[in-house]
Amino acid sequence: MKTNEDIERLEKLIGQLQVLHSEISQLAKKSPNDGLNLFKLKLVNKVLQSGNEVLTERYIPFDDFRQFEEGDLPTNSDVTMILAQYMEQTERFRSDHMIHHDYEWRYLINGVPSKISGRAPTKVGGDTR
Repeated sequence: MKTNEDIERLEKLIGQLQVLHSEISQLAKKSPNDGLNLFKLKLVNKVLQSGNEVLTERYIPFDDFRQFEEGDLPTNSDVTMILAQYMEQTERFRSDHMIHHDYEWRYLINGVPSKISGRAPTKVGGDTR
């Protein structure tokens, strides 16, 4: 990450992914094969677009997927699966950009500990290329 704004965008993305995944997972439990409505799909695609911008290429979950086609409404279970993949990779990205410094976990900006603290990493990595 290069700026404080990058960290803010990442934290916003994490929150949005968690909420969408929670909500759509509930729909998928009731009706896994039902199609997501267009309003929700547009919100999901907006968050996925943000994820594609925040995550560097090596963290994007699939080489051939960036967002859902609006003309072909995906099922609740399809959306849940994709959101879970983005959540996993977003956490890996976040974990790779954290360092323990001055007795707390801090985000790295250009490889240097920032003043912005965060929770401990959950994924093993450490490669911030």
